[in-house]
Amino acid sequence: MASSSPQLETCSSESDKEAMEQIALSESPIQDIANSSTNNNIKGKPELHIKIAENFGNFFASLRENLLVVKRVVQNLWLQYIRGEKSDRIRAYQVWPGNNVFINLILVSTTDPGIIPRNDQANIEDVGTSDGTRSKRVMINGVEMKLKYCRICKIFRPPRSCHCAVCDNCVEKFDHHCPWIGQCIALRNYRFYLSFVISALVLFAYLFAFSVWRIHAKSKSGLLGMLKNCPETVALVSFSFAAIWFLAGLAIFHIYLITVNQTAYENFRQRYADSQNPYDKGIVSNFKDVLFGPVPPSRVDFRAEVTSSWHIKATRRV
Repeated sequence: MASSSPQLETCSSESDKEAMEQIALSESPIQDIANSSTNNNIKGKPELHIKIAENFGNFFASLRENLLVVKRVVQNLWLQYIRGEKSDRIRAYQVWPGNNVFINLILVSTTDPGIIPRNDQANIEDVGTSDGTRSKRVMINGVEMKLKYCRICKIFRPPRSCHCAVCDNCVEKFDHHCPWIGQCIALRNYRFYLSFVISALVLFAYLFAFSVWRIHAKSKSGLLGMLKNCPETVALVSFSFAAIWFLAGLAIFHIYLITVNQTAYENFRQRYADSQNPYDKGIVSNFKDVLFGPVPPSRVDFRAEVTSSWHIKATRRV
């Protein structure tokens, strides 16, 4: 019994040493908790981003659904408004842009642009200045301007005037001769011309918008289906798109001319490239003069009796 007790003591000491070594080699419970919390944080960040992305996706999806509902409600109300008691008013509103363009077209084509009457009573030889030249110079707002003599009309043309080769008349403040209208655009009908261009631009924008809306409503059939079912709408969209670009450029160009108080003929000829424009009074004053200034009365008496040239020559000889 005495010999067995030392053996037990040695065994227990060896087991205690092994246990201590295992405890020393193993990590502390505090470090285990810290490591586990770090791993949970690393895993939790992607999960948080995924939740935020899901919430944003659900928000935008619900917003899109609400917008589609509002669109359907507006379309239904519009169709009820058209097919209801106010259909006549809607048809009149749809016809209004076309009528506005037609009225402006009549005004610009029938208004005297500013024709200067001819001086048929004078001979070319009788006209001239003291030095024998057929030109005059005048001062306008401190700038010297040259008045040219027209051999056809037998007059000294006022400043900013030109003889139109198509109409065969001297026109005051000549801008250009419009082949689409068949009329000169000048002093007395320029504002009607600008109203015609802007109203036509609004009309084609109106047609383009509603044609695109109709194509969008029938876009399920594809391009070939649209060409088969509604070819007139596709043609109208194409024509309106081209007309919008042309009329928008024309309107912007004439608005620029108004801001600098020039005519298209003066801008084309670069009349004020080397000198100051005596008619430029500032943007606001230029718009007032061109669009809201008083229109002078016509110089031509369209009710007067027409006299032939041979009769004038015969009376001149007598």
